[in-house]
Amino acid sequence: MLLTITTTHSPATDLGYLLQKHPERVQGFGLGFGTANVFYPEASERRCTAALLVEVETHRLRRRRGGDFALASYVNDRPYVASSFLSVAIARVFSSALRGRCDERPELADSPIPLQVGLSAVRCRDGESLLRELFEPLGYDLTIQNHPLDETFPDWGDSGCYTVDLQGHVRLAELLSHLYVLLPVLDDGKHYYVDDEEVNKLLRVGEGWLREHPQRELIVSRYLKHQRGLREEAVTRLLVDEIEVTPEPEVEPAGPALHETRHAAVMGALKDAGARRVLDLGCGDGRLLRRLLADPEFERIVGVDIDHRALIKAAERLHFEELSPPQRQRIELLHGSLLYRDERLSGYDAAVLMEVIEHLEPARLATFERVLFEFARPQTVVLTTPNADYNSMWSSLPAGRFRHEDHRFEWSRETFRAWAEDVAERFDYGIRYESVGDEDETRGPPTQMAVFVTP
Repeated sequence: MLLTITTTHSPATDLGYLLQKHPERVQGFGLGFGTANVFYPEASERRCTAALLVEVETHRLRRRRGGDFALASYVNDRPYVASSFLSVAIARVFSSALRGRCDERPELADSPIPLQVGLSAVRCRDGESLLRELFEPLGYDLTIQNHPLDETFPDWGDSGCYTVDLQGHVRLAELLSHLYVLLPVLDDGKHYYVDDEEVNKLLRVGEGWLREHPQRELIVSRYLKHQRGLREEAVTRLLVDEIEVTPEPEVEPAGPALHETRHAAVMGALKDAGARRVLDLGCGDGRLLRRLLADPEFERIVGVDIDHRALIKAAERLHFEELSPPQRQRIELLHGSLLYRDERLSGYDAAVLMEVIEHLEPARLATFERVLFEFARPQTVVLTTPNADYNSMWSSLPAGRFRHEDHRFEWSRETFRAWAEDVAERFDYGIRYESVGDEDETRGPPTQMAVFVTP
């Protein structure tokens, strides 16, 4: 299988820096299923092309089981069509470029340049329309050539294989990430076992484009080999990614930073409730967890987040590996979703959701409410969320914009109270409200907080 990447960026030979492969050398790489070679058919200042040639050794492929014929492991299209084999080769051979790293020319790695991709044979039994539905929303112009099964027997129909040319003005890392994810999707298969780590890989490589892609559901399903559990986890994490938000845009009111004020308010509510066993749901990078761990009143602390990366950051912030045995017994980090019932979350004195709910899709709020208030049912729930009425106080926040790009909504005080009182009534909780931050006479506080308490 052959992949070519061409640029007319000036000087075009900068492509060698981006790929970290010298235009004057042929480089070979061993793969578990064969070999890959990188070479440059042309390399001038006006136009430069890098070619990745992947050779699959069929005797290394495992025999298929089931209804395949006896020689299926040896007589097949795997050595020729773009598939997960080519994706693996891209990740192995162009690993730095895929991550967006270019130590010699970092500014070049961050810049969109004209790029053209040639794929000699792409297998897509769903036809040309799917090729366009996957790549055109990403900004590519496509030239597609369909190949008959046999030119001498046109009645046999199409082969399902296409020669594809993509052209776009993008960063090289973006281009490689698109190819890495979408080639197995077009082929609708993978040559290796898929597990939870494949979800992490998909979210990492698909960051910045997959969530908003109109064919997101199909991409996720096919990339994960139609495994329902993995698909649901990936889609949920895409929709609720980056739970811990960055501080609100400046200008903030005079006094302590708003996030510090918010932390103090939450800690006060937990102490007023007499909580000893606390859940931090959507714990992000562990800022609140660190405060909880430093206070001996809290005997059991659990941080939960849907983002593996956030949990890694939380462990680093807590210096988890350096904690004494007694301290380590007090705290635990869990990977989990607020949209699925989880027995691990039952039996706690209190749960905190600090700037979390606004990241949920409105259509999923009913599910979240049952997971938290019906099934987990902590004695106290401390929930904070932005007050949309206050947004006009920030001159840096244009009208109609949310405080964070991942927010799905921001509630006014009236809307928030209506939602909270409905939840409290349906799930038999008492409720009180607190203001967080300096309060404006007409717009209220920047953050609104509700404390739900069981009777």
